[in-house]
Amino acid sequence: MEIKHINEPVSILSNFVAEMRDVNIQTDPLRFRRNLERIGEIFAFEISKTLTYQPTPITTPLGTATQWLPQEQLVVTSILRAGVPLHNGILNFFDRAENGFVSAFRKYNAEGEFDIHIEYISAPDLTGKTVIMADPMLATGSSLELAYKAIMANGKPAHVHFVSIIASQPGVEYIASMFEEEPVTLWVAAVDEKLNAKSYIVPGIGDAGDLAYGPKL
Repeated sequence: MEIKHINEPVSILSNFVAEMRDVNIQTDPLRFRRNLERIGEIFAFEISKTLTYQPTPITTPLGTATQWLPQEQLVVTSILRAGVPLHNGILNFFDRAENGFVSAFRKYNAEGEFDIHIEYISAPDLTGKTVIMADPMLATGSSLELAYKAIMANGKPAHVHFVSIIASQPGVEYIASMFEEEPVTLWVAAVDEKLNAKSYIVPGIGDAGDLAYGPKL
């Protein structure tokens, strides 16, 4: 597995991540969602550099130009619900991509402990395709792992790109150990040092789904 930190060297991406973290700016859900989308566009641009391209003649009003066009069939998938704006940002650049969605959530017990549950999957045939799986926060890595295993029922992709804006160091290490020999690339914008007792990333941003769409019961 390969790990790519797209904010090295530092770019304007750092400003968008800073706004997502800032407690004063987080009160504006529209701005939070828009930053998720913009960061998705940056991820898509960086991922596009890894694709296979073929020279293709394009007819213009004055002649013929040769342009390099991507060859892979892409499938953009996301983990609901915070993954939706990030998904849309990626899709803005890959407009011919197919789409998939996975519902993965933490189910807590009376002691405050949780398991990850998968309740909904919608995806096309993935066989031989390039899959991009978006989840804004990579905390423990469990939800990303289970979502990956769930969509594998739809076929074996040629390559999978995991996209997370903010990851914890333990989460990165967990995913690296789980997919050591797999054709997988993990893309991140920031890696934070630790998780707290509730497995939230510290310093992190809080609950990305609530910040994007409001608190849930």
